[in-house]
Amino acid sequence: MQKKHCNGRASTKMSLEHEIAHLRGLDLQGLRSRWQSVFQRPAPAHLTRHLLFAVIAYRVQADCFGDLAHETRQVLDQTVAKEERPATSARLAKFDQKRTKLSPGTVLVREWDQRSQRVMVMADGFAWNGQTYDSLSKIAFAITGTKWNGPRFFGLRDKARP
Repeated sequence: MQKKHCNGRASTKMSLEHEIAHLRGLDLQGLRSRWQSVFQRPAPAHLTRHLLFAVIAYRVQADCFGDLAHETRQVLDQTVAKEERPATSARLAKFDQKRTKLSPGTVLVREWDQRSQRVMVMADGFAWNGQTYDSLSKIAFAITGTKWNGPRFFGLRDKARP
């Protein structure tokens, strides 16, 4: 087995796989703790378990196998710099979440009860857990057992304002 230099220590592909498997088994608090040790700062409070896992796993792999090349980072930075702030702000202000059409193939992800729920947008409805539903609200009910506004449950609507 070929050895790689990871995080200041000699490591094998198997130890990287074990580390990622270990991350999969951590709960939200465990992932927040691991984030602190990897990034030397607290994890953002809004990140779900799924996103914490993905970012930490990426960082661990990048530490072992290398991150984006410097030239690639420069191209990405230049692309972002070309966007004019007023134009971007105007586009964001124009964006109305209530009228956003979901394209078939889009996957909506929501963490509920410490489990990641994935819904695929289909041409004729929504697929979840091996079944097709005609509304997100029906899927939200199936997941939670209570009535929800489906688009709000999946983060497609703003929270109700008081």
